[in-house]
Amino acid sequence: MTLILNRQDVMSVLDMKSCMDVVEEAFGEFANGTADMPLRVNIKPPDGLSLYMPAYLQEMGALACKVVTVYKNNPKRFDMPVIFGKVLLQNPETGDVICIMDGGYLTAVRTGAGSGVATKYLARKDEGQVAGILGAGVQARTQLWAVAVARDISKALVYDISDAAADSFVADMSKKLDIPIQKADSPDQVLEADILCAATSSPTPLFDGSNVKPGTHINGIGSHTPNARELDTEVIQRSKLVGDSREACFNEAGDIMIPLQEGAIDESHFYAELGEVVIGKKEGRADDSEITIFKSNGLAIQDAATAKLVYDKAVEAGIGVEVEI
Repeated sequence: MTLILNRQDVMSVLDMKSCMDVVEEAFGEFANGTADMPLRVNIKPPDGLSLYMPAYLQEMGALACKVVTVYKNNPKRFDMPVIFGKVLLQNPETGDVICIMDGGYLTAVRTGAGSGVATKYLARKDEGQVAGILGAGVQARTQLWAVAVARDISKALVYDISDAAADSFVADMSKKLDIPIQKADSPDQVLEADILCAATSSPTPLFDGSNVKPGTHINGIGSHTPNARELDTEVIQRSKLVGDSREACFNEAGDIMIPLQEGAIDESHFYAELGEVVIGKKEGRADDSEITIFKSNGLAIQDAATAKLVYDKAVEAGIGVEVEI
């Protein structure tokens, strides 16, 4: 039998703290060599893009593949979303697919959880810090949620080019997290924050890196192609740079690839993978004046770990629909 979990099912069992715990464990496995994560496979049908992201975590017993499609003409042609995502979870002992679940909400939370783990190890530890969020979409919400789990946050600032999106973010997240959230007038105003999360679709830098104050931690989330970046060369140069995957950062992340191509940094500027910090192979923040950056590309190990968590919680709660395939 295969368990089917829709979006509402996933939302009902997936919380940020538990997701951060398993994602942290997954990064540890990645660093220790007990994770098997082939390169993402891309297939390009005539009207879209199909992505396949498999991973196996030996210690966690999580074997899964996420399938994501991007079809830009879907809204116009079929009145359907541009992006679809599903996760297939397998029993690692038999190979059977034991669960198929919606991947949209799972992806948003696991990406936020990655930033939450990075914030745990890289941000300053003083209480009452200010979070700054650039972007006000779905991913921006889980970024703030994760930061608020990782650190004591006194308030948050948010900026988006859409006033309506920013207003919605303020209304929703202030209620969810019970902290004051202020709409910023510009990206520069958000730089007052101690912990920054960049979660936009901008192809060009969001702010002048020379204005980032010492001691800031930055989670870079939005850009994930070689020619797009949210963070400029200046702030990359000034920062201790940690990524989810060295390989992904040097092949997919314009935030890092563009400064490399400019000759502003070399590959040695990449300090560590997050998993190396998690297992203690590399030190996290060295002092309160450092600027630290976590560059997130999104890894299949995060999907596998989170899918296993969702499945276990759903079975315990008795939710979902079992079907024979």
